[in-house]
Amino acid sequence: MVNYSPLWRSKVNIPMLESLLLTLRLALLASLTLLLLAGPLAWLLAWREFRGRGLLETVLLLPLVLPPTVLGFYLLLLLGKNGPLSHWFGLTLAFTFTGILIGSVVFNLPTAISNYREAFRSIDPDLIATARTLGAGRARVLREVILPLAAPGLFSGTLLVFAQVLGEFGVVLMIGGSIPGQTQVLSIYIYQLTEALQLREANQAALLMLGLAFGLLYSIRRLEARWKSRRGVN
Repeated sequence: MVNYSPLWRSKVNIPMLESLLLTLRLALLASLTLLLLAGPLAWLLAWREFRGRGLLETVLLLPLVLPPTVLGFYLLLLLGKNGPLSHWFGLTLAFTFTGILIGSVVFNLPTAISNYREAFRSIDPDLIATARTLGAGRARVLREVILPLAAPGLFSGTLLVFAQVLGEFGVVLMIGGSIPGQTQVLSIYIYQLTEALQLREANQAALLMLGLAFGLLYSIRRLEARWKSRRGVN
């Protein structure tokens, strides 16, 4: 039977703590990378019409409908020791932290683009046009109009991506395996404990994951409600 003893009554679990810190590091770096990468792409898809737009959007959103194992398989081929990166540049990133970071970024790119695009679409185009009419250049419009207005949505989207990376399993397992301290994130740690019938330890780690996910989602909803109330949106 599962021992439901609370986390605070248990001794410090070093492997679980190590997996937790690795997971938080992965989520933070993936979220920041996606903010820098998906932000400009989302702006492009939200406000620009160009030839090949539909094809580009399909490619960028493809990981949203692919099974994580399929995406992980092809990334493993790309990043492995016999892959093109190894052949051309001598880089083998499979089963490394960098490898699972790349996998997390690719897997969560559709989520980030979708959220950021909605943040940019919520901006009234008349405000941008007015700023340009008054003589503001593109950089100033971006800095003083677009980014401040889109910031709540960008921040909310980044938190959502962070929460999603915390629970990743399939892609990370395919690309990184389960190397303690390097690629063994908390979800994989829970899976291996369950497989070994170490249910007490698995329950502790699962409760920790549950608490993190609940706290993040609740914070996102509260922030969204506060931003909407400030803008007078019901």
